[in-house]
Amino acid sequence: MPRYLSMVRIDEANAPAEGPSPELMQRMGELIEEMTKAGVMLDTAGLTPSSQGTRVRWEKGELTVTDGPFTESKEVVGGYAIIQAKDRAEAIEWTKRFLKVHEEHWTVTSEVREIAEG
Repeated sequence: MPRYLSMVRIDEANAPAEGPSPELMQRMGELIEEMTKAGVMLDTAGLTPSSQGTRVRWEKGELTVTDGPFTESKEVVGGYAIIQAKDRAEAIEWTKRFLKVHEEHWTVTSEVREIAEG
């Protein structure tokens, strides 16, 4: 079965300063448990804020290293999930369920892409 990477993007500037609520974490945990038992969830994690990240860029034969925060970033990858599903449509349905556990004040986008094998 194909594997998919769901990159969870958030707007750090508008995310709640206190982070996810306990209720959100509970709903997320329940869904992750369901996905794991179904054999769909292979790996998932949240990421530290972009202010704690470093960008390494290769351009025109030169490497540059830039520590966060990154002023030009509005939406950043806040987490990821690696999902094994029968097809893209199933991976998208699981991703929709994940987004729906968030409260209305969150703005969350997931980009779902198949992992190239071989």
